Amino acid sequence: MNILVRQAAASDAVTIADFNAFMAKETEHLVLDRTHLQKGVEAMIADSSKGLYYIAEFDGKVAGQLMITYEWSDWRNATFWWIQSVYVLPEYRKQGVFRALYQRVASLAQERGDVCGLRLYVEESNKRAQQAYEALGMKLSHYRMMDVDFVLR
Repeated sequence: MNILVRQAAASDAVTIADFNAFMAKETEHLVLDRTHLQKGVEAMIADSSKGLYYIAEFDGKVAGQLMITYEWSDWRNATFWWIQSVYVLPEYRKQGVFRALYQRVASLAQERGDVCGLRLYVEESNKRAQQAYEALGMKLSHYRMMDVDFVLR
């Protein structure tokens, strides 16, 4: 098993958009507009101030991804990195792909010195993902997420 984690490039946009569509269907039963999704992925890859995608290759094949976005914390005078758009192809699950992605991102965040922590949100019914996050040391927060979505809902 050889897992390489790297920052996504423009050439990964189609794969990332595919993975995001798979994830939305699998976890939230949503069918995303493919053209809109593709443009969103391309916009982030072109502008790292929006965030970053990381890709995991398993023996040379793209097997998983995650996205990082940023939240400024005035309380900490530092930035939280939010882990989002996590997806691992079913045939590569339970083989260390997400662990490799998470460990690489956590290491990069700690090396920077201006990142105060990692956060993520997870679908309440996605117990498998919750167990994976807990196994890496993440804990349930005391915050409850609320939102108003002007695009998808």
